[in-house]
Amino acid sequence: MVEFALEGHEYIALNDLLKVEGLCDSGGMAKSVIAEGQVTVDGAIEQRKRCKIRNGQVVEFAGHQIIIKAS
Repeated sequence: MVEFALEGHEYIALNDLLKVEGLCDSGGMAKSVIAEGQVTVDGAIEQRKRCKIRNGQVVEFAGHQIIIKAS
């Protein structure tokens, strides 16, 4: 499990989170894996590419788990 700090922001877009965390090489790849239903947020499949991920949420993709923390 990895923690991601929001650092002064209220949220991060799901596709940006996957890119920033290095789980996807590009924004296009992030959008593709989200659209294919490969990403879950709080245990539910999330297919909205720009879904706002906020403090306390848990994102899972390809065996990686990211917990979002406010900074």
